[in-house]
Amino acid sequence: MSTLFEDRPVWAERPSLPARAAKNTSLAVIAAVIVFPLYVVVLTSLSPASAVNEAGGLVLVPQGISFQAYADLFGGGVVTRAVLVSLGITAVGTAVSLAATVLAAYGLSQPGSLWHRPLLFAILLTFLFAPGMIPLYLLVSEVGLIDSYWSLILPTAVNAFNLVVMRAFFMNLPQEIGDSARVDGASEWTILTRLVLPMSKGVTAVIALFYAVGYWNAFFNAVLYINDNAKWPLQLVLRQYVQQGQQLSSNSVIGDAVQGTASAPNLAIQMAIVVVALVPVTFIYPLVQKHFTKGVIIGAVKG
Repeated sequence: MSTLFEDRPVWAERPSLPARAAKNTSLAVIAAVIVFPLYVVVLTSLSPASAVNEAGGLVLVPQGISFQAYADLFGGGVVTRAVLVSLGITAVGTAVSLAATVLAAYGLSQPGSLWHRPLLFAILLTFLFAPGMIPLYLLVSEVGLIDSYWSLILPTAVNAFNLVVMRAFFMNLPQEIGDSARVDGASEWTILTRLVLPMSKGVTAVIALFYAVGYWNAFFNAVLYINDNAKWPLQLVLRQYVQQGQQLSSNSVIGDAVQGTASAPNLAIQMAIVVVALVPVTFIYPLVQKHFTKGVIIGAVKG
């Protein structure tokens, strides 16, 4: 028995007490570094004007709770519209992107599909060569999508990485199932919707999450293609009024209904915008996290 323990590799040894203590301390420090800024942002957004003024900036110690900043934001104006715009773009964009990715991945996973190799080569080529900002802007302008919500969806509708991962997952599904369905007279659409997709819930959920987070967090396309501030998504409002420090006291940002009566400081409103931008991803991500190993990682490794 002693010989077996002596031959055991170093990485299989039980960590010593100092090693476990150092590991737990490191994890605690990393968690604190991540959680503390979020705590400060949320606390500042919920603090009354007296607490923000007393702190002279971000609030570290709770001194009461006030929802005035959120009432100001959702009283109308650019921020309220921006939330609705972002929700609409995320919902429609995710649906369009997921449908296009699933159809393209299934077609490219079938060896005998039309133009299989040229299309696959063209998609893989985008990993090496991007179209460039100016040519893409000229294309969007030429087709008349400037100041259109579709300019925030169509230029990035299909992500090559997501397509390759989903194609790899489809290729590793049992081919006998599809062959049996074809023998019974099933069409490719029936095979995809009734056989392939039910077996691919994990990877589909993860790819949908990737697209949803991408659309929710995107702002650069709005900077390029959206000139009307009434069509700004939330992330562009976040960039304009938080990162660039523009004031939030105008009627275009805070609704007319609360204009002149809002008591929330500008900093609290800025932090409230940050919280609103973070909430959807924070709540959705844990629901899909369980599918990562089963969906993306298995498909990527085997493919």
